[in-house]
Amino acid sequence: MKRKQSLYGLVCATFAGAAIAASPQDIGTTLTPLGGAEKAAKGDIPAWSGENVVSGWSYGQLRKDAFKYKDEKPATTIDASNVDKYADKLTPGQTALVKQIKGYKMEVYPTHRYCSAPDFVVENTKKNAAGAARLGADGTTLGDAIVPGVPFPFPKNGVEVMLNAKMRYRGVGIDYKQNTTSVSPRKGGSEWIKAVSEQTLYFPWGVKGSTALNTLPQVEYYTYFSYVAPTALAGQALDITFFLNKSGSETFYYFPGQRRVRRMPSYSYDSPQIGFENQYTMDEPYIFNGSLDRFDWKLVGKKEIYVPYSSFGAYNFKAKLEDVLHDDSVAANARRYELHRVYVVEATVKSGTRHSAPKRTFYVDEDSWNMLLADDYDAQGKLWKHREGYLIPVAETGTCDVSAFAQYNLAEGRYLVDLHSIGAGKDMRWATDPKSSPRFNASFYSADSLRSISER
Repeated sequence: MKRKQSLYGLVCATFAGAAIAASPQDIGTTLTPLGGAEKAAKGDIPAWSGENVVSGWSYGQLRKDAFKYKDEKPATTIDASNVDKYADKLTPGQTALVKQIKGYKMEVYPTHRYCSAPDFVVENTKKNAAGAARLGADGTTLGDAIVPGVPFPFPKNGVEVMLNAKMRYRGVGIDYKQNTTSVSPRKGGSEWIKAVSEQTLYFPWGVKGSTALNTLPQVEYYTYFSYVAPTALAGQALDITFFLNKSGSETFYYFPGQRRVRRMPSYSYDSPQIGFENQYTMDEPYIFNGSLDRFDWKLVGKKEIYVPYSSFGAYNFKAKLEDVLHDDSVAANARRYELHRVYVVEATVKSGTRHSAPKRTFYVDEDSWNMLLADDYDAQGKLWKHREGYLIPVAETGTCDVSAFAQYNLAEGRYLVDLHSIGAGKDMRWATDPKSSPRFNASFYSADSLRSISER
């Protein structure tokens, strides 16, 4: 019997042409703990198990070593010989990689649906589903929500899906002890860009509990990072604030040659990041980064796609960079794919607005709200860039997260990898206690603080 839609019932998504009606009470029962997905098996996707796939892990141990399915073997391999057979479960960018890069392959493993969240995040998500969350007046910012929690577990449009991804629970912050942003050589060249930095992210709304977002600083996150190498970047440091209630970001940049901090009001959106030969813009980290206001966002529906999942290769801090980052791509044995259902969101640049990638498509995991894949198109409508984010279960937060990612410039034959721990010798750390570091405080992210730290 078809269940009557409740007062709060909303269209969640489309499965084989049928809409799902859902209410806050369904979260954690018939739906997964973060809403947005049915627990039951459907199509080629198995039921959500919610099993604990990480046990006995402690900081300093390789994360893969504590993974329940670490010894699994691939169920199939997709390469140039059979890619057309699997094209309906690949994005255009994935298909292009297989066809364009000699020897490129995707090892596909059995699907495991386990991503969950702590109880307080689930309860806050239910409150948001019952009406606590709302968009801002401009339609692209987050007006209010109970945090930490998913603002719109039954999304009605593409903006709500993207805000869910941006507000997924990641604790109060992430510390990267050593991160190397690597860009492959130009065609015919052999010189990599390897920019070594330390970095911290701070999410002021990520503190355990239940808090109305409108009582907090209207900040998505703060970040600080400073470069150690190469010589051209060494000593440069940044503080950036990404806002929830307004467009753009606020950047303070320390230049050691000038011994001064400069405010950079236009260092956002598709501005090229300094030092990376126009291969990396400010809105490309984490698959998408920054404000939503330059695009119209269309929720296309859901689709079964081979996506990076339980992909621990980019979090192997004991591995050498050269063993993982090959000339044309991330090594096949450092990537792991599973078949999952994802929300498909199309972004088209608004009339009267410019962006170097005027059309983009994003693929967001239905169980965890992580952005897993993106395809960017240039002004001529040609496929230009492909990004893939490496999702893993995170023991510290009890959630799944994407930090490390790779981006392929299909037009120029170059790629980059960032926000990982390959070759670092030490792991990154997700934090849940704001008292665990002085960097989990808004006062740390100021021009005066940046100047004081940089000039020591």
